[in-house]
Amino acid sequence: MRRFGLELPLAWRVYAAFFLYAFAMGGIFPRLPEIQRGLGVAEGAFGLALIGTACGTMVSLTFGGRLLERLGHRRALLGLMALLPVFYAFASHATSPAMLFVLLVPAGLCIGAVEIIVNLEADRVEHQTGVRFMNRAHGFWSVGFFVAGLFGAALSQLGVSPQLHLALIVPIEWVGLALLLGRFDAAPHRDTTAGAQPAARFARPTRSVMLLVAVALSAMVLEGAGADWSAIYMRDVFGAAPFMAGLAVAIGAGAQAIARFFADRFVEKHQPVAVARVLLGVLGAGTLLVFAAPATWAALLGFALMGVGSSAIFPLAMSAAAQRTDRAPATNVAALAQFSFVAFLLGPPLLGYVAQAFGIRWTFGVGLPLVALSFVAAAALRQR
Repeated sequence: MRRFGLELPLAWRVYAAFFLYAFAMGGIFPRLPEIQRGLGVAEGAFGLALIGTACGTMVSLTFGGRLLERLGHRRALLGLMALLPVFYAFASHATSPAMLFVLLVPAGLCIGAVEIIVNLEADRVEHQTGVRFMNRAHGFWSVGFFVAGLFGAALSQLGVSPQLHLALIVPIEWVGLALLLGRFDAAPHRDTTAGAQPAARFARPTRSVMLLVAVALSAMVLEGAGADWSAIYMRDVFGAAPFMAGLAVAIGAGAQAIARFFADRFVEKHQPVAVARVLLGVLGAGTLLVFAAPATWAALLGFALMGVGSSAIFPLAMSAAAQRTDRAPATNVAALAQFSFVAFLLGPPLLGYVAQAFGIRWTFGVGLPLVALSFVAAAALRQR
């Protein structure tokens, strides 16, 4: 493929990939209240429709590793990231929950494949340069999600339809890809015994990977719940205006971004287990505050604390999976991602039934036991 665009340092190309990936993915979340209202369905049916993304993601995370290696990370990354906002734009035109489900499946296929590529590239460039920046890279993901959320909240307040908003994201994303990733090249494999092996066709989880899944589970489910339900929560509980509802999506991502930019130096100084357990305490406090929030300001503070608490948990687990030498790093990354990332997409939609049965506050309250599970499992991050 032809090279074009800006010449960026290796790490900044990875940062750009994370940012553009999240920007393409995050535009739909602040518009979910309007999409739900347009479909005229309750939380349970709407949540079930959102599972279409998770289904596509699960397929590509499970079976995509070897295909991506064969296709090439550069070609796959540029092509799939260009298609992702297109699929979301089409999905916004759904006229029924079943149609929304079907239209979200291709978006999920793109998400799963890009998730594998960007995390592998971050780990390989870390190894190539000798500089730890995995959390910073995920910080740029959070910045992209924050920008997408703020953009969506502003357009919602101005009365711009979700369909026009998501269509506008397509050319913006394409220009960003051309400028920032036009000269992107895949980093070389890690020089390890397992690194030379091809990724497995089916990313079977091992016991060690399942422990890492338990570490990341609460952060992924509650981060996903914040993305899927925070705007609807603000509308239903406090009668918030469209901008304030969309701001709830953005504020969690913004707080998460700030925390991730500083996380790497704390991990180097205090070790992954200690950092993870402190962050899980913050995540639990934020979740409890959202669950019991008496006013808008308290809910927004709770979403910010949830963003900080979830900031480094998944990147820490990803780094631990990529550094396992029992098999190909791509396989371990895919195995962790297929469970943890699908929890981000599959768990929160299912919480729609919890909201419908017990109230929207309980979509967050049921996450508190998961925080306790992750706190105990965090010992799996101990460096060997």
